[in-house]
Amino acid sequence: MGRSIAIVEDEPLIRANYVEALNRFGYDARGYGSRQEASSAFAMRLPELVIIDIGLGDEPEGGFDLCRELRAKSSTLPLIFLTARDSDFDVISGLRLGADDYLSKDTSLHQLAARIAALFRRIESLKAPALSETVIEHGPLKMEAERMRITWKGEEVPLTVTEFWMVHTLIRFPGHVKNRDQLMREAELVVDDATITSHIKRIRKKFIAVAPDFDAIETVHGVGYRWKPA
Repeated sequence: MGRSIAIVEDEPLIRANYVEALNRFGYDARGYGSRQEASSAFAMRLPELVIIDIGLGDEPEGGFDLCRELRAKSSTLPLIFLTARDSDFDVISGLRLGADDYLSKDTSLHQLAARIAALFRRIESLKAPALSETVIEHGPLKMEAERMRITWKGEEVPLTVTEFWMVHTLIRFPGHVKNRDQLMREAELVVDDATITSHIKRIRKKFIAVAPDFDAIETVHGVGYRWKPA
């Protein structure tokens, strides 16, 4: 049986179409029509990836609430918003809540499947057997790649899958500027500049929550970002 995917969508026909399509792609897809129904199921067992609409029945922000709930349960569970709401405000709000990706319902099924596969590849690459654990240390930062774990001065920073790979891209070559195209390519994102900026802001916020004086990620205006050399 394929990887388990939950689709939280209040429109029955749309939900059924996505479930059927993803099952054809080889996944074990299940649909939920409301935030409450999904929450009850997830309390028993989390799927391996969740796709969420924002408006759920009589809850216009139900998808955002579910995202908050899921992020409280797991910082690494892959989450994708799939919604007709595609304003900059909604995209930025979704990413700030911890979503790994944000797609419009105009997105083709094949592109959706590609985004799902990219998220699963990132997770699998961390589980690949290695002769020894890959650990990168740079000043107060310690990155344990196989565990997808980052600590700052010994305290864990709870990053999503996408955020982890963006930090991984920056920390591998401290001092080297990574432009937005490089960050998108290496983190397997296909987004606009504003979305990259939102991810970086969220990453900084998480480090600052652990260390208020954190300033290791520098913005190089007009170019991109870099991890400050120690």
